[in-house]
Amino acid sequence: MAETETNDSKTQVSEQTEQAQPKPAPQPKSDPKGGYWWGTGRRKSSVARVRIRPGSGKLVINKKQIEEYFRREQDRKAVVAPLKAVDAENFFDVFINVKGGGTTGQAGASLLGVARALKTFDESYLHVLREGGHLTRDPRMVERKKPGQRGARRRFQFSKR
Repeated sequence: MAETETNDSKTQVSEQTEQAQPKPAPQPKSDPKGGYWWGTGRRKSSVARVRIRPGSGKLVINKKQIEEYFRREQDRKAVVAPLKAVDAENFFDVFINVKGGGTTGQAGASLLGVARALKTFDESYLHVLREGGHLTRDPRMVERKKPGQRGARRRFQFSKR
């Protein structure tokens, strides 16, 4: 009985040491262009050009920190979602240039750009990113205004007399 107790404690100690070791940084499968892996994302009328490189986890959007640029928590989570999906939040420095549209469209464009850059970094991330829906472009766009109406569907007020 004493042997089983010591064996159990040994397995517990070995499991704890395995969990305590930090995960190694991912290794690239492709060559970078100028030291960066690139990805382009689009959503509504926003376009994001994303560059990633192995680093310490810095995330810069239009030369500002993510907290300064995206005030809403949901937009910040959207940008970081592909990195969380592949468990690489602290292994990449991400630089994003985004323009056009509003904040939610820019966050969606940044999400797609980060996912595409991760895919070019390592093709083994493809399955995880595809499963999470990070590589699918949102096709929804603003409906065009029709002639004789105030907007896409809104009509001018009807007057019988």
